[in-house]
Amino acid sequence: MDFSHTPEQERLVDAVANLCRGFGDDYWLAHDRSGDFPEEFFAAMAQGGWLGICIPDAYGGSGLGIVEASLMMQAVAQSGAGISGCSSIHLNIFGLNPVVVFGTDEQKRRMLPASTRGQQKSCFAVTEPDTGLNTTRLKTRARRDGDQYVADGQKVWITGAQEADKMLLLARTTPLDQVKKPTEGLSLFYADIDRSHVEIREIDKMGRHAVDSNQIFFDGFRVPIADRIGEEGKGFEYILHGMNPERILIAAECVGLGRAALRKATDYAKTREVFDRPIGQNQAIQHPLAECWMNLEAANLVTMQAAWKYDRGLPCGAEANAAKYLAAEACFKACEAAVMTHGGFGYAKEYHVERYFRESMIPRIAPISPQLILCYIAERVLGLPKSY
Repeated sequence: MDFSHTPEQERLVDAVANLCRGFGDDYWLAHDRSGDFPEEFFAAMAQGGWLGICIPDAYGGSGLGIVEASLMMQAVAQSGAGISGCSSIHLNIFGLNPVVVFGTDEQKRRMLPASTRGQQKSCFAVTEPDTGLNTTRLKTRARRDGDQYVADGQKVWITGAQEADKMLLLARTTPLDQVKKPTEGLSLFYADIDRSHVEIREIDKMGRHAVDSNQIFFDGFRVPIADRIGEEGKGFEYILHGMNPERILIAAECVGLGRAALRKATDYAKTREVFDRPIGQNQAIQHPLAECWMNLEAANLVTMQAAWKYDRGLPCGAEANAAKYLAAEACFKACEAAVMTHGGFGYAKEYHVERYFRESMIPRIAPISPQLILCYIAERVLGLPKSY
């Protein structure tokens, strides 16, 4: 059993870390304050070829696995870019996985290269206000009209829609009362955003201000049939295929952010003196930080195991969900400990840990709640009866 990175993976991490050094704490603090999208960082990642890390080389990507993508995203978060930096490129990394797996060759050649080069930004429109994680009850409807579909409805908490050119849209094409199973009758589209029929309203939120979250309203939004991914009515099956890698990447990002917070806290604890001694000499400071390190390392091992299994085509649902849960909790505790280690200064923006703390809430909540992950493990791993 070998837990070491290959020389190629080590070079990947070093290259990404080196790129991120050009975007330091002041850059991310400025974007957190202004709410402006980090265009310069996005462009640098695109120019470096990182956006296509998981896209097959036939379509302009690098053709690498989720292990490499996880190491990359972890390095971005760990640099201090945090969830803001990761969210600016997250959809380009994994979001088009349904196109890669289920799209036609024509669709792949038309849809993938522009995303890989950073010429297009995408958003993923699934969640709705009244359904939450009960995806089979989506109400956004796309009805067939000749060689097009016409979509009406609404979505919520859609990341990056203000900046996006394209949208992965999951909508019901067959009414719920006309299908044998609730998972049937949902279709997936990858379409241009026609803003004359798509209203996007930004949500003012707690953190990650550099990357927007939105409500979206569709009114007669037309999508060509050529932009439907796979068969009509099979969209739920297609998005399930991308859920495990999404959870793994988020887990890697959480570990990276937690490590960034822990680094800030330990550096501060070494230099801050109270009562004529560094506060890091006190066990009340040492022990919470030591516990954070252990929690982050344990979460990282589960994350990399899940990524390793995914890349080899092995079942990894339990590991992917466990990684997301453990990493999100470890990240939150590390960011909280970093604020508390700084004391009153932890509440000041100039020390950056309060920004980390605000961002650490996102992966605890989304894209799946910790409670549903616990239900999944209880049912699928332990064999307990379904509770909902």
